[in-house]
Amino acid sequence: MSTPPAIGICAALETARWAVWDQPAALVPMNYIEHVQRAGGVALLIPPDPALVSRPEAVLDRLDGLLLVGGPDIAAARYGAVAHPRAEAAVDLRDDVELALVRAAWERNLPLLGICRGLQVINVAAGGTLVQDLPDAGFGQEHRRQTGRFAGNEHPVSLTDGSWIARAEGRTEALTASHHHQSVDRVGARLTVTGRAPDGVVEALEADDGGWLVGVQWHPEPDPDSRIIESLVAAAARRAGDR
Repeated sequence: MSTPPAIGICAALETARWAVWDQPAALVPMNYIEHVQRAGGVALLIPPDPALVSRPEAVLDRLDGLLLVGGPDIAAARYGAVAHPRAEAAVDLRDDVELALVRAAWERNLPLLGICRGLQVINVAAGGTLVQDLPDAGFGQEHRRQTGRFAGNEHPVSLTDGSWIARAEGRTEALTASHHHQSVDRVGARLTVTGRAPDGVVEALEADDGGWLVGVQWHPEPDPDSRIIESLVAAAARRAGDR
């Protein structure tokens, strides 16, 4: 039996409560992990570690794929901007680690999927910028009509025919679960837009050289039938087989 591909998932740094404890924790919602497991991968959590900023290979050498999940806004200073009044408090260590991991994973052609915040990290890592508050920029509330839930925040997305994300979805028009107030503004180097919402907001990015680097602004993880994370695991399995 072949060894299942190892998928590193960048964990959030948050305060969590369990049993009698209430303290900082590195955590990942189980629905991301379950998608990786159902697809035949092994999920390995990557806590924010200052050592990875200068030595991302310490963890990437052990992985076949990398998954960046949702979370708080990236610090505006990362892309040369001043924080918007509605910007969420950034977690500097998480920003440092994820930006370093993305840049190093990209250079070694490690399959990489960014979800929501993860797409934004990919864009910033490539030198792009972000719209800091969609309603303030004139896009309305369509992308986060209700906070703390996905139901009620759905909207359609048009995908580029033949793109990795269209192949994963099996279609070029998809109804997606959304929960964000920031989005891609200037697209970073070596990236191409492969998905947009009806209002023009960027919903998917991919590497322009055809490598398996994909970012989606929506959340596939609440949908057990979504094949997006499965497609990351499949790409990681192919890479592991090539090695």
